[in-house]
Amino acid sequence: MLEYEKDVWLQGFDLIAGIDEVGRGCLFGDVVAAAVILPKGHVLEGVNDSKKLSEKKREALYAQIMQEALAVGVGVVDVEGIEILNIKQAARLAMKQAVEQLGLKPDYLLVDAEKVDLELPQTAITHGDALSQSIAAASIIAKVTRDRMCASWDEMYPEYGIAIHKGYGTKHHREMLLRYGPTPLHRNLFIRNIMAEAEKEAEKAGEQLELDIFEVL
Repeated sequence: MLEYEKDVWLQGFDLIAGIDEVGRGCLFGDVVAAAVILPKGHVLEGVNDSKKLSEKKREALYAQIMQEALAVGVGVVDVEGIEILNIKQAARLAMKQAVEQLGLKPDYLLVDAEKVDLELPQTAITHGDALSQSIAAASIIAKVTRDRMCASWDEMYPEYGIAIHKGYGTKHHREMLLRYGPTPLHRNLFIRNIMAEAEKEAEKAGEQLELDIFEVL
């Protein structure tokens, strides 16, 4: 998990920020990014892609990272921003915000499969959260931060089950969306196909009902 960091250290850079985001594929809620600078040569046992860790393990590592990192920054772009920018640009903006919130200027950026719009040397790594300790640490901070936001959103809209599926398009989430309609925190660009399909199904059901009544008459 330190292969990429070692290559960068050999180039003479010391302050490496790992960057990742979470919530890109959700139907609901903000996109959140994190940036983490760990001490040079520091090893975090058990760090991995946040999606591969249990909630209990993520929470424990979150506390450890917050305590041992040189700097941690978090960026958030809300649903309105996502609608205006599109999700890719919103995620990039959240990443940029996360770096700017570090309070310590990094020498180099290791980014999970993206480019951050800052004049800093950087490397985009596909599946970086499973290959780089710095990016994995950022993925954990971003994931735990957004999961806590989901818990708050769940209290606002308990019928949707946000605390369980975290806003992703699960079967239950889609069913609740069709039953109750979208909330102000649903991403219109993401749910329009779901809602359009539901309208078509409703129209078909209505037409079939009219045919059945006509046949009876």
